[in-house]
Amino acid sequence: MLFDTHAHLNAYQYDEDLQEVIDRAKEEGVTNIVVVGFDTETINRAMKLIEEYDFLYAAIGWHPVDAIDMTDEHLKWIKELSSHPKVVAIGEMGLDYHWDKSPKEIQKEVFRKQIKLAKEVNLPIIIHNREATSDVVEILQEEGAREIGGIMHCFSGSLEVAKQCLDMNFFLSFGGPVTFKNARKVKEVAKEVPLDRLLIETDCPYLTPHPYRGKRNEPSYVKYVAEELARLKEKSYKEIVQITEENAKKLFAIK
Repeated sequence: MLFDTHAHLNAYQYDEDLQEVIDRAKEEGVTNIVVVGFDTETINRAMKLIEEYDFLYAAIGWHPVDAIDMTDEHLKWIKELSSHPKVVAIGEMGLDYHWDKSPKEIQKEVFRKQIKLAKEVNLPIIIHNREATSDVVEILQEEGAREIGGIMHCFSGSLEVAKQCLDMNFFLSFGGPVTFKNARKVKEVAKEVPLDRLLIETDCPYLTPHPYRGKRNEPSYVKYVAEELARLKEKSYKEIVQITEENAKKLFAIK
């Protein structure tokens, strides 16, 4: 069954029709979704959703764009919430040099603190990387992130970077962009990723796959990512669905 490893069902874009979105996901064979909270509001919403729906899980952390807003109290709060049995990862965390809200040095400090926290609570981490690849890889290496591993969320880097991440015990997750006709680099990397390190996601409501590109994304569309990976890997759709589900359950320790 389909496992969407990164979704933002806690986003305001679903305020009007969340139940319909969830129903469509179930109809398409989505049986597990990780809802990602990355600030106070979205973490609270994620925690509420995992109580309401048995097939939803949460990842909680602090987004690099908002790193300047994170306090030690927030970090302590995340640690407390991480003991919930349905919190399966810490993140998304990382670096984002596209936006300039949070200075780079503050982003790095908050990133390092969250890796240390994840190691304390023994949970994998989910990495957000935008225009900051060398610094992300360097910090993961320096902080010994290999001990806990995790996910390079919506991976779009080179094959060389992919190999560095794989060497650090990370899974590579592919989303909507792998379905885009002009996404040659992402497709080439996807072909090379070992099957036992492959994951799928939507990052909904963002990064909608073809053929719905430009519209709001939702978990039911994760099937298009799986279909494209099946084509690239020369495997059946059923095989890719099964492999990526097994990989996600193994990483998140879901029985």
